Formats: sequence, C-alpha cells, structure tokens
Amino acid sequence: MDVLSHNRDAWNGLVASGNRWTVPVGPEVIARARAGDWSIVLTPTRPVPREWLGDLRGRRVLALASGGGQQGPVLAAAGARVTVLDASPAQLEQDRRVAEREGLDLETVEGDMADLRALPGGTFDLVVNPVSTVFVPDVRAVWREAARVLRPGGALLAGVANPVLFALDAGRLERGELVLRNAIPFSDLAGIPPEERARRVAAGQPLEFGHSLADLLGGQLDAGLALTGLYEDGWGGAEPLDRILPAFLATRAVKGAGGLP
Repeated sequence: MDVLSHNRDAWNGLVASGNRWTVPVGPEVIARARAGDWSIVLTPTRPVPREWLGDLRGRRVLALASGGGQQGPVLAAAGARVTVLDASPAQLEQDRRVAEREGLDLETVEGDMADLRALPGGTFDLVVNPVSTVFVPDVRAVWREAARVLRPGGALLAGVANPVLFALDAGRLERGELVLRNAIPFSDLAGIPPEERARRVAAGQPLEFGHSLADLLGGQLDAGLALTGLYEDGWGGAEPLDRILPAFLATRAVKGAGGLP
C-alpha cells in the first residue's frame, strides 16, 4: 500500500473536518508573535523552551511535516525565514492563507518528510518537526534528511510518540483500559487485523507506525546529531494514559561540524 498517498489524502480529509492540528492560528497570535510574545508546540500541550529556538530573526527554518497554519506562521511572524514542507496540499493551504492574511514571507513545499531531495543540503538553521513521524514507516530516513539539510551547528527540534503508546491495545485504550498488545516497532500495515485496517482506511484515518527508542533517539545520533535537550508531555489529562506516563517526547539535537554533508 502507498502509505504516503493514503496519509496525504487522510490529512486532506482531516482539514475538511476541522481536526485540531489543521486549524490555523488567528490574527491575535500573529500580532503577539510580531511583538515578541510567541510560542510553539512539538507535542500536544507543552511549549518548546525559547532557548531551544533562540533569536529567530533572519534564521532559516524548515517546518517539517508541519502544515496546518500553526507553527510555520508563528515562526515567520517572529522573524524567521520559513519553509513549510508537508505531504498534504490542504494542510499547506492553511499556511498560505495565514501568510496572505498577515503579509508573512513564508514558502510552502509539498513533499515527503523522509525524502527532502528538493531541498539543498546545509541550508537551514533549524528544522522544526512536531509529532508526525508516527505517519512514516522509516523514522531514521527522516532524521538523515533533516541532518542533511541542516547547516553545521543547526538544530533539529522534534516531537515523537512514546513507543508505549503503540504497544497498547488502541480499542481498549479508547474505553479507558490500559492493555499491552503490540510489539514495538509497530505498523498499522501488519500489526492489526486486516478487517480493522480496512475499516480505518475506509474511514479516512491515517496509517500509523510506532518506532523504537533506538530509532527515535539513536537514529538521530546515527544521523550525525548530538542530543542537547529532551522533555516529556502528555495529552493534558485528557487520556487514560496521562495517569501512568507521558505519551510524547520532544528532543533538541544539534548537527556538529563533522555531521553528514
């Protein structure tokens, strides 16, 4: 199955249905960002520490798999030169609408987060990747590509899903029951019964993948990045798992002078 095409169409549908991660920021958010009062998230609730981003004025930022009119426009209003890359044309249209409404200098590129050949190497100061690698089979390819397009000294800021989230039985989790069912790494292509997968596909749900910590964290190291920051986050108390452990991690990793070209 063509995962990229399916998930592109699924996210186009989520834009139409008003999913929370597809709703663009309003004019008041952009006005505050222009005045220096801004924040973004990589995970559901916890803002990224400002020191992770530094002074954005004039810096080149790749908002990777970050369409939806949220992170990209805020970073542009804060002074960054932003490129938003996403697989979903509808998500990118949300960014363009905010940019046109607010007069922001923001570029959009439709593409695969695991294949950035359309972008030159060593050109970005920051790559900002909110939780989205759950939608790709090979997360290490994402890290390699992010490292390639970063300049030496540039940083990758990424939100990822705790592998435990995919080890749990999703159906019983929806009923408030925490039951381990799946091996990690996990794939919707192989880890669930065919009839359940067919139901999800027919309902327009994105296909998801649960990666190991070795791939989520070790993969960044193997790509030539050095981890310099990490924090955890949850659903803000909205999910049963919040009572047990955080469902998400956020990392900051820097490309050294000896990193990948």
